[in-house]
Amino acid sequence: MANIKLFESKKIRSIWNEKEQKWYFTVVDVIEALTDSDKPRDYWYRLKRREKESSGIELSTFCRQLKIESSDGKKYNTECSSAEGLLRIIQSIPSPKAEPFKRWLAKVGYERLEEIENPELAQTRMRELYRAKGYSDEWIEKRVRGIAVRDELTNEWKKRGVKEGKEYAILTSEISKATFGLIPGDYKKHKGLTKPQENLRDHMTDLELIFTMLGEASTTEIAQNKNAQGFPENEKAAIEGGTVAGNARKELEKKSGRKVVTNQNYKALTEKQKRQIDKGSK
Repeated sequence: MANIKLFESKKIRSIWNEKEQKWYFTVVDVIEALTDSDKPRDYWYRLKRREKESSGIELSTFCRQLKIESSDGKKYNTECSSAEGLLRIIQSIPSPKAEPFKRWLAKVGYERLEEIENPELAQTRMRELYRAKGYSDEWIEKRVRGIAVRDELTNEWKKRGVKEGKEYAILTSEISKATFGLIPGDYKKHKGLTKPQENLRDHMTDLELIFTMLGEASTTEIAQNKNAQGFPENEKAAIEGGTVAGNARKELEKKSGRKVVTNQNYKALTEKQKRQIDKGSK
């Protein structure tokens, strides 16, 4: 199960290992959170090289290559580390955030175990996270519902033989293109989202979220009713599902005189939260 965790307004991609009952965190996201580096991958490369030269220790030995979703919706092999591994890695990072990050790691692990016992806590904490970032309750409810709709769709794809990663990304792009006339990558550019960790859906308006849900829910319904099997049949269902939402969008635009797709984003909310955190830490 993949997830996004927030440390001082920085997103850290993570994945829960059911067998080991522990989180694995994307190392470059942790690097960015601790150093505020604009090029965390380069920083990580230099850090590994410096540590090997100075102590002979290969920091990569504390990592695993796990498939983590990137900004383009595709999953790539990415260096991830458990809390124990990260505690060793951050010893090599000169950052005043190291101690707060250690406490954060312990808290995240404890909260996950709580959520296993009581799944409702996960949604409650998700709402709290978005509320802390400044989103309205109305927007949050749509975002949470959209996550549920997306999960229903990907579960359906999994049952129907669609492969995670590239095939999921292609089908997602087909739904988006039929719904909005834009694939996710172009949609992000339209909204001025340039960083890999910036999630497109976190920057959608209420209407954009609604039509995203309609496209994905329609795709799920069509795949079920037609018993779509394998990638080609599910690709057709994705186009048809997206077209249902696309036609509804066009009809609304015709009646309202306003475009649904906007260049509006919520980056200002994140910046406001970061300033509040920075101010509080002084």
